[in-house]
Amino acid sequence: MQMLRPIVAILAVLAPLIGCGTGDGRNGRQPLPHAPNNIVTVHVVDKAGKLVGPVKSAKVVKSDDAWRKQLSDAEYKVTRKAGTERAFTGPLLKNKGAGVYTCKCCGLPLFESDTKFKSGTGWPSFFKPIAKTNVGEVTDTTLGMKRVEVICNRCDAHLGHVFEDGPRPTGLRYCINSVSLAFTPKEKLAMISDSAADKGLAPKRAEVVFAGGCFWCVEAVFEELDGVFDAVSGYAGGTEATANYKDVCSGKTKHAEVVKIIYDPSKISFGELLRVHFSTHNPTTLNRQGADVGPQYRSAIFYANDEERALAAKYIETLNKDKVFTSPVVTTLEPLKKFYLAESYHQNYVCENPDQGYVRAVALPKVEKVRKEFKDKLKQPPAEKK
Repeated sequence: MQMLRPIVAILAVLAPLIGCGTGDGRNGRQPLPHAPNNIVTVHVVDKAGKLVGPVKSAKVVKSDDAWRKQLSDAEYKVTRKAGTERAFTGPLLKNKGAGVYTCKCCGLPLFESDTKFKSGTGWPSFFKPIAKTNVGEVTDTTLGMKRVEVICNRCDAHLGHVFEDGPRPTGLRYCINSVSLAFTPKEKLAMISDSAADKGLAPKRAEVVFAGGCFWCVEAVFEELDGVFDAVSGYAGGTEATANYKDVCSGKTKHAEVVKIIYDPSKISFGELLRVHFSTHNPTTLNRQGADVGPQYRSAIFYANDEERALAAKYIETLNKDKVFTSPVVTTLEPLKKFYLAESYHQNYVCENPDQGYVRAVALPKVEKVRKEFKDKLKQPPAEKK
């Protein structure tokens, strides 16, 4: 945050140009993507005030006149015409309450209060959205520069922009206009329950944390599987103070590079995830995966409860008994005390860097293996264009 302070004065002057948007940023944007049949997949709040999802929800589409009637002049200018409120004037800039920030236009949950931070730029700032499904990104080329515009995925409302100068753990700064948001205190979240949640469309969700060498490879493998909502790279086994890539690489922090797998147990079981995991890394080399050497590259299952521990232990016992590998399995079973999100540049690394040397030599062969050996478990491939 120190790097932001010297330019605060400049930002205040240039706010209408380079802050969260422009006077009318739509002209410089790429066309907005729309889901088939006006249906989007998002996370919503249920009657108990809990975030659930992903669920299917109808896209909110209204005429220009309807939006004008619903919104104030300032809200309309920002959300529907990609305008920008003046720096340091937004009503939610200094809000410190615990709760959820929702879209002013359609009420979709967008950000949680515990991800809000003081950036000094003059607009509410967050280091991550409440769910990846709820906030979209669109290339913005206004003013002769390339920026990333942030929109509400359900109604396409302009929210602001996202920059790569935020705090840990993501390194991102979602610079959002106050008038694009509404705030609901934590104790009143049930008041913003969504009909999509009430219809019982939310699938079951479970999480498990695996370690098997470089997290780029593990993440790429599990992203392939049907029933896996997300695979997120991070660290586990050590403390928050050293949960960063530079320290973890020293091998002295007790962390392992791990991946948190968020999945639907009605589609893919914990046991099936174990099978994929043990099929796509070498669980017999202690503190090593190929050329990656050190305890941070150990094979491990970070269990969240006794059931997971018992299932993993039984599976390892079977692997050893049946001599599936030529050497004994050395995978450790460790209690998951806390998962620490890895830096933003590690997330989805394989997909975004397919030509990188390590990716081509190590990660992609693992992806090809899971595609070959677990064809029945893969996500449905996208339909071919005619």
